[in-house]
Amino acid sequence: MSKKRLDVNWKRDTGKEDLKPAVKRYQRYLEDKGLRASTIPMYVLHVSKYLEFSETDTPSIEDFARFRDQLHDRKLSRSTINNYSFSMRKYHEMLGQEVNFTFIKPNNTIPYYFDETDIAEIFNKCNNLKHLAMLKTMFYASLRASELCNLDDSDVDLKALTVYVRSGKGGKDGLVFITDDCAKTLRSYLEVRPKLQINGRKPLFYTDFGGCWERRSVYRMFMYYKKLAGIEKHGGVHVFARHSMGSLLVKKGCDLLAIKDIMRHADVQTTMRYLHTSEASRREKYERYLGAGC
Repeated sequence: MSKKRLDVNWKRDTGKEDLKPAVKRYQRYLEDKGLRASTIPMYVLHVSKYLEFSETDTPSIEDFARFRDQLHDRKLSRSTINNYSFSMRKYHEMLGQEVNFTFIKPNNTIPYYFDETDIAEIFNKCNNLKHLAMLKTMFYASLRASELCNLDDSDVDLKALTVYVRSGKGGKDGLVFITDDCAKTLRSYLEVRPKLQINGRKPLFYTDFGGCWERRSVYRMFMYYKKLAGIEKHGGVHVFARHSMGSLLVKKGCDLLAIKDIMRHADVQTTMRYLHTSEASRREKYERYLGAGC
């Protein structure tokens, strides 16, 4: 006598825990390929979201296309979609699959930035000395979040008012400047901050739990103070430390080649994005010198 088969659906949904080994394997793959340490966390984050969307650690080319379509539907920036695509392509490369996609040409215009009042208000609302030191260092040295996280004690010279950037964008090193005001805040911070060694390094900034800062944490910290300051303009930490710095330098009459060097741009065409603010300064000078007639 045959037994009746139980009518049970034994299918188990794939969860985050199931995807962790694949994400860990991908991280090691990136390390073996020699990707910069500051770049790997972003690639890993993007691929983690991609695998969660696909609900498998072996996504197909069709999954790649569907996820990329979703990024477009969410109205994400061109650079964000490109970065996701590069991260996912690298994952498929690890699986032995070739993925091609159309690179979206970045929009070289800067539609918004934070002005002097916005920046001052963000600083004023920051009642945490460590956070204030981080924000001022990032703004006045025009650092990317990853560059700020990568700073060691030895990279800062408070007498010379300089900061040495190691392995910045494109793996390049560079020397940048800070102001007296920034140096003063850093001195106050260093007076109360215990020295700590993490993995053989002495980081300039570390978390309250004794770990290294990550870009995402810097972003969240900045957005907290931006909200506290009541600023509703678009833009996160990159707009604050990079786009705003470039825009304000142009607005105040600094020449393009000097801005190019200050911001460590490889090409002056990149610097020219900030010329959008020069219209107001030109009008101001026109009115000052010719407004009353010749």
